[in-house]
Amino acid sequence: MAPAVTVVIPTWNRRAMAAEAIESVLAQTWRDFELIVVDDASEDGTAEHLSRMLRRRGACRDVPVRIERLEKRRGPAAARNHGVALARAPLVAFLDSDDLWMPRKVELHLAYARAHPEFPISQTGELWIRDGKRVNPSRRHLKRAGDIFFESLRTCLISPSAAMLSVELFAATGGFDEDMAAAEDYDLWLRILARHPAGLLAEPMVIRRAGHPGQLSATTPALDRFRILALAKLLLASPLDAGRRAATASVLAEKCRIYAKGLRRRNRVEEARFHEYLAERAEHGQLEGADALLAEAVESLRNRVLARGGHETGERTCADDNA
Repeated sequence: MAPAVTVVIPTWNRRAMAAEAIESVLAQTWRDFELIVVDDASEDGTAEHLSRMLRRRGACRDVPVRIERLEKRRGPAAARNHGVALARAPLVAFLDSDDLWMPRKVELHLAYARAHPEFPISQTGELWIRDGKRVNPSRRHLKRAGDIFFESLRTCLISPSAAMLSVELFAATGGFDEDMAAAEDYDLWLRILARHPAGLLAEPMVIRRAGHPGQLSATTPALDRFRILALAKLLLASPLDAGRRAATASVLAEKCRIYAKGLRRRNRVEEARFHEYLAERAEHGQLEGADALLAEAVESLRNRVLARGGHETGERTCADDNA
């Protein structure tokens, strides 16, 4: 019989924290789930360490646990996609390997999702811990239920560790973009939120830990280049209404100009001019859904991201540097 929920934990070179994340999942009060851990070609023996840990503790006879090791480093998006591809449940929940779940996270979140079928994606509240101390999110990070597309253009309002969504919706939306080494969640959430409202179980069920070595937001320079790509992709491929298209173009122009200023300070003039031109066209409503300029811009942005991005340390997401 298929489980109710599949839990996917991606990890890379973070065996101690991944072990703690796994323990927080195995401590759940609700037991009808499966756990898939995807080791993204770690170099610190993560898969072996986690396998030994599970053998020592006898794992959990009532919870299927699967450790998958990728032979080549592919990045957090691919690791999550790999986990979802193996899912047997109709719902999937993600947990980053440096975060933790409260014991009733699956129980309460699943009950909420079943009670609110109008939300094909939902999330829970969170506690934020930085350098071992609790911090309060800023007002712009406060979560709510409903249509959160417009707020999410500037601030990533869903974190993977707090999200639960249907596998059907995940597949229909295309999953995480495996070319994006960062902000891959920002990209996916926008594609989903363009068409669907998000639910919220406000009770904090996730402990998000930041400030540790290897956090992607601390090791990936100029994260806005990934967000610019996500916004351009959204304009190119998603069926946005007039209001959503105008808002997306406005934020794209804003981020392009900010990024271009940084490029000019580093004397990368040609690249700065490209982003300034893209900003100008976006500001004047000259980017249409399938026009050649936008398609060329998306291809150019993707090539630039691949050339400069790589697959950085950890699986940290757009929300971690406050988007």
